Amino acid sequence: MMATKEYVLMLGCFDTKGMIFSFLRNCLLEQGEQIITINTGVMGTTDLFPVDFEADQVALEAGLNIADLRKKRDRGYAVDNMAKGAAKIVADLVTAGGMKAAIGMGGGGGTYIALAAMQAIPLGIPKFCLTTIATKELSRQMGSKDITLMPSIVDLAGLNSISKLLIRQATAAVCAMAKVKATQEDTGVKRIAISMFGNTTACVDKCMELLEKQGYEVLAFHATGVGGKTMESLIREGCFDALLDITTTELADELCEGVMSAGPDRMNAAAQMGIPQVVVPGCLDMVNFAQMDTVPELYKSRKLYSWAPDVTLMRTNQEENRILGERLARKVNQSAAPAAILLPLQGISQIDAQGGVFYHPETDKILFESIRKYAADPVQVIEADAHINDEEFARMAVQVLLDMIKQHTTDIHKQAQI
Repeated sequence: MMATKEYVLMLGCFDTKGMIFSFLRNCLLEQGEQIITINTGVMGTTDLFPVDFEADQVALEAGLNIADLRKKRDRGYAVDNMAKGAAKIVADLVTAGGMKAAIGMGGGGGTYIALAAMQAIPLGIPKFCLTTIATKELSRQMGSKDITLMPSIVDLAGLNSISKLLIRQATAAVCAMAKVKATQEDTGVKRIAISMFGNTTACVDKCMELLEKQGYEVLAFHATGVGGKTMESLIREGCFDALLDITTTELADELCEGVMSAGPDRMNAAAQMGIPQVVVPGCLDMVNFAQMDTVPELYKSRKLYSWAPDVTLMRTNQEENRILGERLARKVNQSAAPAAILLPLQGISQIDAQGGVFYHPETDKILFESIRKYAADPVQVIEADAHINDEEFARMAVQVLLDMIKQHTTDIHKQAQI
């Protein structure tokens, strides 16, 4: 029976784990919850409880026939496609409204499917997974979502005193989380996203101070790959009114296969969502690797700097800066809202200052020239005879953004009157 009011989504492989999901469902019912269920198990289903979305429907959402999927006998292929199908169903459920929380359980395959499906659920709706692999490196599967993992301690192969206890606790946790409403009171305060790094902290701190004095709520994202992905995801969810992208270093990691790439979609969200943005080529002088001995052989002869025992920075060269300048400009060019690129001519990171280990004005010059060449109207390219961490640069960046927000608000009001 489909839910007619707020509900908890329960998803997992009911073919092999029907008993434990039946126990979970009963625990949810004891909490007074209404439930929608999705079966992601390829080999069958369960008769222990009603299933709202069966495995054949999940497979169809991935463009496959469940019978063919079974005949193929390729576990990896099945897990990947059931994850895609489940994600589409979950996305449709989110659009329809009423989901107050989601919970899944499983081993490796079940966890992969659950985490993939939960990517479709926006920030603030609790997402909980009781899993045998909670202590494994799952950053890629978690993505940028606020998912809570709980170790199952024992294998989720059946019910016993430990699994029952942990399922009860997982139920209590997700139901309690669901009581905290995701929607916040509309105070009229606008929110601005800002990207930062250790090498741009002074600039970001000053920008945040100035914007908060103007009544804005400013949320900072560490440009570590996951941070950039999270910021982009939240921009797409409509969480922000503007973007001050001080630290675009993740583009350099994407180009040179560093460890902090945010993927090819970095810097696309603001343009797609039509919010004002001010972009700075902050820390495009560096690519991030882990310990010094992890730097790829291709880069061993390059200018390297140990920022910390587990962080090695590589100075980008002129050819890389030419490419980065073009990529940055072309991304900003896509914006329908007011957009500007600010160039701090005296250096783009803390260590790219006079006397710093990455200080190389000629290389920065190539970056700036490339940005100027490829930036197209109406994107403004504004130069500042200052270092990125100078207070005067922060003040300029904030003022440009405030002017753009004002312009954007005026444009919206004019369009509404037509």
